Amino acid sequence: MIASYFQWLNDTHGLNFSVFYDAFDRSRFLTGLWTTTYICVVSIIASMVLGLIGVWLAGGDSRLGRLVVRGYVQFFRNTPPLVQLSFFYFAVAGLLPTVSDGSGGQSPLVSGTGWAIIAFSLFAGAFNVEIFRAGIEAVPSTTVEAAESLGYTRLQLYLHVVLPLAFRICLPALNNNLINLVKTTTLAYAIGVPELLYAASQIWSEMFNVREMMNVLLVTYVALVAVLVWIMGRWEKAMRIPGYST
Repeated sequence: MIASYFQWLNDTHGLNFSVFYDAFDRSRFLTGLWTTTYICVVSIIASMVLGLIGVWLAGGDSRLGRLVVRGYVQFFRNTPPLVQLSFFYFAVAGLLPTVSDGSGGQSPLVSGTGWAIIAFSLFAGAFNVEIFRAGIEAVPSTTVEAAESLGYTRLQLYLHVVLPLAFRICLPALNNNLINLVKTTTLAYAIGVPELLYAASQIWSEMFNVREMMNVLLVTYVALVAVLVWIMGRWEKAMRIPGYST
């Protein structure tokens, strides 16, 4: 029914939404959607873990740890993500050994998708460090002192007192950073990762339907971001503390 409608639309009005009636184009587009979703989910999780590790080290007693975190944040926050991705893919990847692909050939140790995940995770993680740090510093010092007076260790203090409050405070900023991360995944196109933009460009190059594919692409990214915003909204609502607002 849907395929027939879009086939009719192409035949009668020249609006070629081939992904809706051509099985091959639809398969390529869905593969791109899956790749983009995979990169987004893994990068979001990894960037949050990096942010938590970074803010833990930044607030620790080790001077070396604080310097490493400061250098990491400054490097990834002050350089373009496309340059970072190119650096990892073209400069770092060339230093790594290759592995057998099982058919007599050699393949890179880390695929293009892997480098995209590494680069985007480090990029977003640097911002997450600062976001989490801002949230932690906004936790009232009296609350921290009360927990310390009860004998909480530093780990217990973070897990049971500081982080639950800090997360609630920094969720709006974290939401913005993760949305930016989802949009940044289009840069993986530059190193040939078959994500959404790459798949769409292949289709419009063969079908000459740039206008239609750009509309499909925009709507798809709006839907992806909407899903992320909905999840973050649910998370923010679940973490709301009665009587505690910032």
